[in-house]
Amino acid sequence: MKLKDIIGKYVKLEISGKKIISGLLIDIGTDLWVIFNGLDYLYIPTVHIQNWHYLKQDEIDEIIFNDEPTPIFNNNEEISLRKTLTAAKGTFTEIYVTSKQALHGYIISIMNNYFVFYSPIYKTMFISLNHLKWLIPYTNNQRPYGLSNANLPVNPSNITFARSFEVQIDKLIGQLIVFNIGEDKNVIGKILGIRNNFVELISAKEDPVYINLQHIKTVHMT
Repeated sequence: MKLKDIIGKYVKLEISGKKIISGLLIDIGTDLWVIFNGLDYLYIPTVHIQNWHYLKQDEIDEIIFNDEPTPIFNNNEEISLRKTLTAAKGTFTEIYVTSKQALHGYIISIMNNYFVFYSPIYKTMFISLNHLKWLIPYTNNQRPYGLSNANLPVNPSNITFARSFEVQIDKLIGQLIVFNIGEDKNVIGKILGIRNNFVELISAKEDPVYINLQHIKTVHMT
C-alpha cells in the first residue's frame, strides 16, 4: 500500500508527546500530513507521527463537522512543511511545540532550521523547525485573543535574523531569555555562551546551567 492511497480515509495519529489527532486525511506531502478534524486543518510534520491507524465507524461518527475552512496551501504542487510555513506567513496561526501549551500569533520569517513567530503574549519568538508538532491556520474571521491591528504590529521587531537557529541563539549572548516557554526554571536566565553544543545560562541565583541545543524548542527574550 502506498501512503497516498489512504488520502480520504479517517485516521488517528499519535504525535510526539503522546498527543492524539483524529480526522479525515486530506493530503500527504514530502514531509507533512494534513488532517481535517471537523473544525480545523492540522498540518503535521511527518517526523512527529509516532504511529497511525484507521478510525472505526463509531469513532468517525463522533467527529462533528462544521463549515470547512479554506486550506492554507491548495494547488497542484506537492505540499511540504516549508511551503506551508511560507504560505502561512502573516496569517493568524496556532502552533504546537511544547508538551504543555499552544502558541497563537503569526509567522514573520522562515529561516534554514527555524522560523520567527510573533505572539501577543511572548512577543518575538524563535521556533525550531525540528520541534514543530503541528500548525493550525485560523479561519478568516478569527483573531488571537480578539486583539485589534494596533495590538498586532506588522513589523514587531527590529532584530536582524540569522540563517540558523544556533547562530541566532549565539547573537543573544548577554541577553535575558526564556527557552521552551519556561516549562521549567532551568530554562530561564542570561546566555553566557555556547560550547560543545550546549548553551550556558546563568540563573537568577547565578548558578550556571547547560542546555543541549538539540532540546531547545523555542526562544524568546524577557
